[in-house]
Amino acid sequence: MSESGLTVLDGTHLRSFNPSLPELNGSVSGAQLLEIADSKASTSLFGLSLPQNLKASALSRVIAGPGDHADVTFRQTELDKDKASKFLSDYISAIADELKDDPLVVSILDGNTLKMFLEDEDDYAMLAENLFTDMDIEDKGKICKNELRNALVHMGVEMGIPPFSEFPLLNDILKKHGAEGEEELGQAQFAELLQPILQETADALSENHVVIIHNVKVVNGSKLRKLLADEKQFDNVVERVLQETKSGKDGLQKTTELIRSFFEKHGKDFGLPPSESNDAVILLYDAVFSEVENEESVVKADNELREYMKDVLKKFAEQLEDNPIYCDLDD
Repeated sequence: MSESGLTVLDGTHLRSFNPSLPELNGSVSGAQLLEIADSKASTSLFGLSLPQNLKASALSRVIAGPGDHADVTFRQTELDKDKASKFLSDYISAIADELKDDPLVVSILDGNTLKMFLEDEDDYAMLAENLFTDMDIEDKGKICKNELRNALVHMGVEMGIPPFSEFPLLNDILKKHGAEGEEELGQAQFAELLQPILQETADALSENHVVIIHNVKVVNGSKLRKLLADEKQFDNVVERVLQETKSGKDGLQKTTELIRSFFEKHGKDFGLPPSESNDAVILLYDAVFSEVENEESVVKADNELREYMKDVLKKFAEQLEDNPIYCDLDD
């Protein structure tokens, strides 16, 4: 998928990937093997630079013993071909498992969006006009050449331009086309200078994609399913609910209100989306509790409350698996 939309990396790409070791002369150190594994995973994920926390979590799934000591020990270990091959497969699978639990939302900048603007004269003319207007903050009808840099920043990832920090080649492209200095440009001159800059940027991105990770949390029910599978952890949640509901329960309606209120306040702790995130979350709560109410089950005892909560959380997990909620963490 190109940058006109977002791509969710949930491990699917890696599960169909069968990694193989390069030719080895003898054994390989754990440190070297991790470099190989990270490179292969990155290639399978559109060239994404794997976040450090993702790599650390995946490694802890594979090697015995948590913490920095186990990490250091593994990196110093020498592995023969068979053990190295098994580690490579296990590590890629562990990254896939991590992404299934906590997917990444990315934009893959491959030049296609820029080419779409450039291939349509009307679209490009409107883009250039809007950018010029936005850059001409003093409304003089003129802007300096060095405003081309700000124009690219203004376009941003949504329009196919990566941050300068992620794609420093942009600096060279601007310099090559003389987009520097205080010389003033009118709108037509601005559009004429911008066009080859965007074209060269699109060509460069088509050869070397840039993958941008968005600060978006995908709530897909994975954490809820783990909670439901862990009796001790689930009982702890039930106990917390009991503490808040012991002031009195007068039938299904009251129980439903109390539990919904608890989940809205604390649900983020065990895998529900924040209740204030967006309208989709409100609709999710309405759908789940409407279904529960329709079952006409009245909770009278603590053990019934436990089963009732399990039923509610299962429904949340099912709904989120079918329709994940996307929470923008920058909001």
